[in-house]
Amino acid sequence: MSAEPLEIHIIADSTGETAARIARAAITQFPTRQFSLIRHRKASTTRSLMQALENVKERAAVGPVAVFYTLVNEESGELVRAFCQDIEVPYADLMTQAMHALEQITGLEADEVPMRPLGVEAEYFVRMAAIDFAVRNDDGSLPAMLRECDICLVGPSRSGKTPLSIYLGYLGYKAVNVPLVPGIDPPKELWEVDKWRVVGLTMDAERLLKIRGERVKGLGGFGTKDGYADLVKIYDELDEIGKVQRRLGCPIIDTTGVAIEEAAGRIIEMVDDRARKLGQRLRRPPGVVRPAQNWAPPPANG
Repeated sequence: MSAEPLEIHIIADSTGETAARIARAAITQFPTRQFSLIRHRKASTTRSLMQALENVKERAAVGPVAVFYTLVNEESGELVRAFCQDIEVPYADLMTQAMHALEQITGLEADEVPMRPLGVEAEYFVRMAAIDFAVRNDDGSLPAMLRECDICLVGPSRSGKTPLSIYLGYLGYKAVNVPLVPGIDPPKELWEVDKWRVVGLTMDAERLLKIRGERVKGLGGFGTKDGYADLVKIYDELDEIGKVQRRLGCPIIDTTGVAIEEAAGRIIEMVDDRARKLGQRLRRPPGVVRPAQNWAPPPANG
């Protein structure tokens, strides 16, 4: 098997970011191979499109390549499709079928205008406001605002609270995070947050030690005397924090080795499920759609 990266050529009439995201998602399903993404941006004229295709042809003569393209003009898409078929290069049209599907449900024809901006909608402002909320409430800096959150994360230092809060903000949820420190009482406002909104974070002690050790190095050794980066004391710290989390009645997620997207997904599902069981509801940001729950009739009174 060749160790050389396999090339994916992205041909787009705009930045190519849409195709690049799909390519990166597809690449993760082939962990044993390396890939290289080559973008041919703003290929909105016949000349620029042919330049991109000639480059693809040259690279295909050297080794295997694939083409992903997002072109709103159907004639341009057909040109790429015919060219790839002629030189026997695998390709994926990531735009045409999507537009055709929308044409069928709208009864309208697509405008086919290259580089049309996506526009700024309500979802954008909700996300920006939620990210701002997460940043301002990092490490429980504004206890009075805890009750305004959608989701509240509590856990030890360096367990992933801040990046998770900001990522949840990116998804549109107002998230806060509160550090739990042995010997220091959490803010009283934390106990006033709806229990179903609170999720505890924890992490393997040895992994936490490694992360904190790197931080201590960056701080010039600060934290080595108080047990911040001492394995035995970290074990004791996690035990104490676990007791507080149990008093809060919150579920606990172990973030050791878990991707931020996966951890955020678990948190949202967990909070949403706990809310529904209590007859409450987690606020659903614009653009976020969750599958409807299967309805079942209530049990008959016995």
